[in-house]
Amino acid sequence: MTYRVCFVCTGNICRSPMAESVFRARVAEAGLDGLVEVDSAGTGGWHEGDDADPRTVSVLDEHGYDTGHTARQFRPSWFGHLDLVIALDTDHLEALRRLAPTEADARKVRLLRSYDPAADADLDVPDPYYGGRAGFEECLEMVEAASAGLLDSVREHLEERPV
Repeated sequence: MTYRVCFVCTGNICRSPMAESVFRARVAEAGLDGLVEVDSAGTGGWHEGDDADPRTVSVLDEHGYDTGHTARQFRPSWFGHLDLVIALDTDHLEALRRLAPTEADARKVRLLRSYDPAADADLDVPDPYYGGRAGFEECLEMVEAASAGLLDSVREHLEERPV
């Protein structure tokens, strides 16, 4: 049975596609690519159908990650087939929990940086969209730092599932 993870930010062109790409690479490296499905979406549909921001693509490409992406908006109906919904900041977390049709669905929503044991009290991944390249590099560092803990959590859930 496939374990499904969806990363969510505002427009699905910067942070969430970056997280999707990094985590998909970690899943493949762990030999779990047939067991874990990874995608992303935005809380809004402003960029639906667009490619990832060119700065996101550039940073991902330079670090050896896949850069294929088309933005889409998160739909409440997706909760039923997702196991985990990863918000990139507190505003996304709150918006997603409001969209959740049930309490069980709301419990599926987590902040990405909550999986980084070295993260400080601020668990938001800052939006790099209005800044320069350094913000995209910082975003990648935060995503990479949280990905190991997230992968461990997903592994635990996979081990707990009946065969």
